[in-house]
Amino acid sequence: MFDVTVIGGGIVGLATALQIQKANPSLEILLIEKETELAKHQTGNNSGVIHSGLYYKPGSLKATNCIRGYHLLLGFCKENEIPYDLCGKIVVATEEKELPLLQNLFERGKQNGLGGFKKLSKEELKEYEPHVNGLEGFFVPQTGIVDYTKVALKYGELLRKNGATIKLGERVTDIHNQSNQLEVITDKSNYPSKLVVNCAGLYSDKVARLTIKNLNVKIIPFRGEYYKLKKEKEYLVKNLIYPVPDPNFPFLGVHFTRMAKGGVEAGPNAVLAFQREGYKKSDINIFELVESLAWPGFQKVAAKYWRTGFGEMYRSFSKAAFTKALQKLIPEIQEDDLTEGGAGVRAQACSRDGGLVDDFLILEEKNVINVCNAPSPAATSSLAIGETVAALALKRI
Repeated sequence: MFDVTVIGGGIVGLATALQIQKANPSLEILLIEKETELAKHQTGNNSGVIHSGLYYKPGSLKATNCIRGYHLLLGFCKENEIPYDLCGKIVVATEEKELPLLQNLFERGKQNGLGGFKKLSKEELKEYEPHVNGLEGFFVPQTGIVDYTKVALKYGELLRKNGATIKLGERVTDIHNQSNQLEVITDKSNYPSKLVVNCAGLYSDKVARLTIKNLNVKIIPFRGEYYKLKKEKEYLVKNLIYPVPDPNFPFLGVHFTRMAKGGVEAGPNAVLAFQREGYKKSDINIFELVESLAWPGFQKVAAKYWRTGFGEMYRSFSKAAFTKALQKLIPEIQEDDLTEGGAGVRAQACSRDGGLVDDFLILEEKNVINVCNAPSPAATSSLAIGETVAALALKRI
């Protein structure tokens, strides 16, 4: 009998299990991951940015967990000798119409308690990034880079060291509710448990539906594709360069990121993935694609954002169009300077009524806690999300 079973071995599932274990070391904790290794999906394919909490609505779960998680993450990295670099980033307005949005973002950062912001004129931008093009911008000192796979694997190592059980290569197929306990059924075994925490990422809605029959959200997978700068062109980017994001679309726009592993990434775009773990254009699961297209909420989103979506899709197939988008920030970038990089798939919850869920979403049942929306900045926020869920879990045990 396990006290807590966590489903999902990404950074959020691992951090949640770790924080529950830290709060009550005597608990029997099980973590189940369907892959044969931890941190395989969103954690292992993200851009490695330590987010500051700049973008998120003050008081939202994203804002509070990101800012708290940021400090917890830095402390964890120091304690466990995981290298990171607080290099800072610049946010750049390249058109007149973006200047009010830039100012709004600046004010939001201050509302979220971030200090050390510095407004930058056109000339001052060049002091931070000599090759950037922009009318105005500002510098965010709290942003940094880290290898989140290393962080997640360290979470897993500490869990095991302190007595938790981690089962790899097992897929959860059902959850049976039996009076005061649950039984988690996998394709290999059954695990009785007092409490289940669902951190299944791209499949979090599927797992939630095992205990919530009329779930009002569905995960829509969006693929983000990257290019890399050729080695001889990496001098064009010193650290991190971001555009002013579209406030109506929950993605940050193509940007430049110096990576903790080395190199500079350019991107990502945001296109509908044709399967939940569809990292390539050729990855298609007809059943999962039809599920996405048939969801009433996605149909409303598509109707509202079809122009934006078409532009993203066009950039996916046209390197020239992708390059043109990058040239808004760095005009010197040429098509030949880019080589194909990796891709990640973001699990974006979409409500039935047509909203892309903008905040972290945690749905509670009597003996199940479902983390149903934890896209970016979930990696930065992981230990804080873990604390939040641990507090909910301990009330039930």
